[in-house]
Amino acid sequence: MAPHSPISARVRWPWLWWAGPLSWVLGVALQLQQPRLWSTQTYACLSALALVLIGLFAAIVVVSPRPHQPSNPALTPASLPGGAHGYPLLGGWLCVALVLLGAASTGWRAGLRQQQVLAPAWEGRTWVVSGQVVDLPRATPSGWRLVVALDGTPPLAASPPPATPPHGWPQRVALSWSASEPGGLPRAGERWQLPVRLRAPHGTQNPSGFDSELWMWSQGLGASGSVRLGPREPPAQRLAEAPWGLLALRDHLRTRLAAQVPDAPAAGVLAALVVGDQSAIDRAGWDVFRATGVAHLFSISGLHITLWAWLVQAAVARLWRVLPRASPVWGARVLLACPAPVAAAWGGWWLALAYAVFSGWGVPAQRTVLMLGVVLGLGLLGRRWPWPVVGAVAMAVVLAWDPWAWLQPGFWLSFVAVGVLLAGGRAPAARGWLGAARDMARTQWRMTLALAPLTLALFGQVSVVGLLANAVAIPVV
Repeated sequence: MAPHSPISARVRWPWLWWAGPLSWVLGVALQLQQPRLWSTQTYACLSALALVLIGLFAAIVVVSPRPHQPSNPALTPASLPGGAHGYPLLGGWLCVALVLLGAASTGWRAGLRQQQVLAPAWEGRTWVVSGQVVDLPRATPSGWRLVVALDGTPPLAASPPPATPPHGWPQRVALSWSASEPGGLPRAGERWQLPVRLRAPHGTQNPSGFDSELWMWSQGLGASGSVRLGPREPPAQRLAEAPWGLLALRDHLRTRLAAQVPDAPAAGVLAALVVGDQSAIDRAGWDVFRATGVAHLFSISGLHITLWAWLVQAAVARLWRVLPRASPVWGARVLLACPAPVAAAWGGWWLALAYAVFSGWGVPAQRTVLMLGVVLGLGLLGRRWPWPVVGAVAMAVVLAWDPWAWLQPGFWLSFVAVGVLLAGGRAPAARGWLGAARDMARTQWRMTLALAPLTLALFGQVSVVGLLANAVAIPVV
């Protein structure tokens, strides 16, 4: 905060700048360990109580006298809760309120999402539903995998419906389509009427295995199922073509890549890096990438978005410095209104956001954009905060956006990697290609040592050639 800010002049506990965000993180983590959800009304009441406590803290801090001002006899540190030690006690009060708010808000959101999970009474029946394909159709060995946003109310059933319609109808479902209709393949953005059979999300709990139920929960998918194509089922019908927009553009670009790149594996890699379609890479390709430890390079993650933001920042900074030469009058006005470092920072972040959205707005991309926003905001405030504070604030912002990221391996890999980079500090500028290569090798070695134990714990395997493979693959990609 600015040095003359009223609140920053009164809040005199440096530990609160990292303890506050970590308190929110602790609240989210505690709720995620809760075996059974309470009612949404309970969580709403606890959230309201936490907000009242935070409001009282802010009111006491604002009306309390500044340390350099004469004491107000009606309100002195001795009159605050805890006597002369009231300020530290107020800091602990705020931390407790943030823990409560983090836990209660996460539970409240989980309760709302749980209401969108398919109820057991809806399973085992064929339903005729209508909805829009809201993601790129993923090719599978037997057909297609679709994400469909269903229309609001439960549909009529092709088979007899239950006597009492239960609650729990999903808004988004994942459907497998074993074959295409004569009318053509499903395209992103189209509206369809489909006979489907749904089931609630289920997954195995094998150690180091893929948790499909957690993945569906994080994606907001309330059910999975299949499109029924039997002779006794009503036919699938395309209700409307895809409107022109971002989703249709991504689908069109993916189709063009597949048509114009003759090498199918290369086309799959390009589709994965440009539009975020990881299913375009075949299973054999993924096996090679995992064995060599470079799989993270072929799914949109922090590396790609951060590199793109850095390139855009460099380009915008160069453009801003050329403006006075092209137009002395208007160029000078632009520089005075928005200096080159500020324009470069904002340009890099907004285009990083655009790339993340265009590539599918996946959870790793969301985390990266939010973390970049936190670092950008702190930099524009003119303060060089310690890296643990930056990491704590970024982690709190990410979990406020997506509390279930705490349960995903990518969350831990991202923050450990960023922590290693931030803890290493900014090295002096390397001179020549040899110095740059030495710095890159040193950074890659630190990252490998830091992530290897975590990768082994999360996935049960680690690549022994990952260091050498990444040393070649990262510059190439």
